[in-house]
Formats: sequence, C-alpha cells, structure tokens
Amino acid sequence: MDQSNCACAQLQLLTCVQMSRADQLAIEGGISSLELMESAGRAVTDVAIDMVPPGGRVVIMCGPGNNGGDGFVAARHLAARGRVVTVGLFGNPDRQQGDAAKMAGRFSGDINVLSPELLKGADLVIDAIFGAGLSRPIAAGGEIDRVFQAVATNGAPVLAVDVPSGLSGDSGLIAGAALEATKTVTFFQRKPGHLLMPGRRLCGEAVLADIGIPPTILNVPQLLNGEAPTWANAPALWVNCFPSLTVDGHKYHRGHTVAVSGSIEMSGAARLAARAALRIGSGLVTIAAPADAVPAHAAHLNAIMLAHGQAPNELRCLLEDKRKNSVVIGPGLGFGGQVLDQVLAVLASSSSVVLDADGLTAASTARETVLSAIAQNSGRPVVLTPHEGEFSRLFDDVSGCVSGSKLERARAAAERCGGVVVLKGRDTVIATPDGRAAINENAPPWLATAGSGDVLSGMIAGLLAQGMPAFEAACAAVWLHGAAAAQFGRGLIAEDLVEMLPGVLQVYPFPGRSAG
Repeated sequence: MDQSNCACAQLQLLTCVQMSRADQLAIEGGISSLELMESAGRAVTDVAIDMVPPGGRVVIMCGPGNNGGDGFVAARHLAARGRVVTVGLFGNPDRQQGDAAKMAGRFSGDINVLSPELLKGADLVIDAIFGAGLSRPIAAGGEIDRVFQAVATNGAPVLAVDVPSGLSGDSGLIAGAALEATKTVTFFQRKPGHLLMPGRRLCGEAVLADIGIPPTILNVPQLLNGEAPTWANAPALWVNCFPSLTVDGHKYHRGHTVAVSGSIEMSGAARLAARAALRIGSGLVTIAAPADAVPAHAAHLNAIMLAHGQAPNELRCLLEDKRKNSVVIGPGLGFGGQVLDQVLAVLASSSSVVLDADGLTAASTARETVLSAIAQNSGRPVVLTPHEGEFSRLFDDVSGCVSGSKLERARAAAERCGGVVVLKGRDTVIATPDGRAAINENAPPWLATAGSGDVLSGMIAGLLAQGMPAFEAACAAVWLHGAAAAQFGRGLIAEDLVEMLPGVLQVYPFPGRSAG
C-alpha cells in the first residue's frame, strides 16, 4: 500500500498525540500557533453561521486550554457577524495561559462563569470546553455534568470543537460524562474517536476543516514516530490492490474458494458465504458438506460446486489440490466434537483461511493450539472475523491487558494471533499483526441481520482466492458489504447483500471493471 498516495493520506486518522506533533511540525515550518488557533476559530465560525440565524443567541462554553481559545476566536467572529454571543468560561480566568489567554484578551465582550443558567434561551451552543485529549473523566453529577444536562434540557443544537467534551479522541469512549453534538468541527485530519462508537454518534455530523497545516506533514516520519498508521476505510485505501479482469484471463486465474458446511439445519450459512465468494469474483466455489446436508445444498446450487464430506481427513484430502486456494470455515459449522479438528485441518493446508462464527468458538476452546497452527503456517493469509462476543471468548487474555479502545484491542489481538482481525460492529476495525488498522464507517444499522456476517466472510475469502493481500481484502470486503447494504436500504436480509454486489461494483471505478 502506497502511503504517499494523496487520496490514501486523506483517510489517515491521527491520535491526540500525533495531532499535537502535527501542530508542532507546522509551527516549526513557520506557521505561528496563534495563526493556527485563529484559523481553527474561524472554521468553527463558518460552521456555526449556518446553524443560527442573524440575531440568534449563541452560548459559547470555553475551557481553560486551547480548545477554549478556539471558542474565544469564534466568539469574536460570530459577534462581528451579527450573532448575540454569550461566553461562559469553566475555570478561573486568571489561570488561563498562552494562546488561549491571548485570544480571550481579544474578545471584547463579557466573560461569564459557566453555569447551567447561562444556557437558557440559547439558539446554538458551542462546546469548546475540553478537546480530544481530556486527561481525566468528567465526574457524574459534578459541575460540568450539570452543565451538560442543562444543554440537553435546553434542546438547542450543539456544535462541538474538535470532539464533544468528555469524549476520548483516541478511543471514542466516554470519559465519565459527555455531550452529544449536532455537529463537530475538527481540524487537519480526523481522529479515531470520530469513527469509533459511541464517539461517532456523539459527534453528529463531523466537519473536517483546513486550518493551514501543510498536507506534506503526513509524510514526515516524526508525525507517527514509528507508530503504525490508522485509516478510515474507503476505496482509496485498497482499490489499487483490487483484482483486475483481463482479456486473456479465465476462471482458473481467479482462484477457487471452498466453504465448509455444517449439518442440514444450518447449511444456509455456508451457501451465503459461498455465493458471496462467487459474486465477489472467485473463479470457482465449492461447498464441502456432510452427507445430511448434501440434498439441501444440491437443491439450491447451480454455479457453485458440491463436494461430499467435510470431516477433518476429508478436508485434508480436498485441500491437497493446491488450486483450492481459499477456505472459509465457521458459518453454520455447529459445535460438534470434530469442529476444532476441522479448523486445524484447514489451517494446516496451504490455502488462505477465513475463520468465522462457529470456527472462532471452536478455536476459543483450544486457543494456544489454534494460534500455534496459524503461526506454523505463516506464509499464507489468515483472517479472523469475530463479533464482540466471539472476540471476548477467543481473546480474553488481550481484553484484560489493553485499554477498552476497540482499535487497540483489535491491534493487540492481531499481534497475538498473527492474522488479520476484523472486529465487527457499526465501527468495524480491521487490524494487522504489524499494527496497521482501518476503521469502517459506512455500515447502516439495518446491516445487523441474520446471515450478514456469513456473507462478509465469503466476500473476504473470495478476494483472497483472487490473490488480494489479506488486509486490503478484508478492508475491501467490509466496505463493499456496507455499501451494498446502504444501497438496498431498510428491509435488507442477508440474501439481498449478495445480489447488490454487482451494482456496487459497477458504480465505483474498481480495476475489476476493466476489460483490458
């Protein structure tokens, strides 16, 4: 992946520390810190103007730091543009320092003590109390929490500066108590907390503003300081790796995916995965099924082939054919005594593997054995696709030793297992063992439906069959999965996702559309 690619750089997310480094690098490059604060305050003003009519009353809640400084700049410009501005300061004005104090000094209006009473009659509330790097939780029932409750009671729209106060910009988690914003304006690059839940919900509509920090700073090594990058998941991140179609290509060039089926009662899950692999472009797809499920599969399958038998020894024999280069195992597999052995048989092959659903549950019963099997065959991709419940069972040792951040938990799990981890949800995180990660944001709420995860695992397996690298394949499948659901709309069921894929693939300029 070419991190210098401009479109890809726009997707990069910065932690609070990395954003501080970006500010410092800009300052070292000749942009003054006051100029950056002035630009940030003007950006807040430009968004606020469209949220309150001329003559409307704007209450700006300022904190003691740079976030409050941005609020004072906005107060000055909003007053000059015909809005009635009331400023409430949290903390002692005599303790303000640096640029924030200078900007407070440039505001000619009254500076009030921030209190719940100040919110009465507000047409717009601007939250500039704390920024993304809040160092300690906001106490429930405390002074700031009472202000938050008054904001909610008032009902006026809320514009947050950087992130809503009380929200972690790194994890998207609430630190004690937090405001819910109508819009949030942030600067230069977004932070993980703008995409991770519940941060994405609390931020409302996120507006990214240019405050003059040169984009070239994203390429300066000191910005990340050796830390692995994080991106927002979008086509620019993986489109250059998407499988291409060529005039002289044929189905055997596009790989052969195997979906391992469980018994007849849950056989539909394997069919969903298999059909998704076929739709995403795998040249051939076979379902390996036990005897009782064969009639059900045979009644439904046309282009997808059927192999009798999915016992561990049968899988070993099936996968000795190196043309079968990708396997999805877990959807509808069940919880029988041989499931773990089936998983280990697949992991012992040379095929790429997507481990999902019941396969993950089986792995959690013998974690060290499974992780060892992944490590012993590290030359081929393995992608694990847990939801939170499956993750907590398989990686309970990880969950207990890292922060509650979904991003950091996924990273730690990927490092632990040596595979790509897709930690699913409204804010699906895709993480690699070397720390690279992407956060997905296009999944609509109606995607939470039975079988949608089976479709996703099949899509990943189908892309792996075509030779797409594991991280990019997982990112592409997750994004396309969300795009297909969004295009269908409410009322979606898992079968619809597969049928929406051709339309999604026609809309976006993927290399796979090319015939030459």
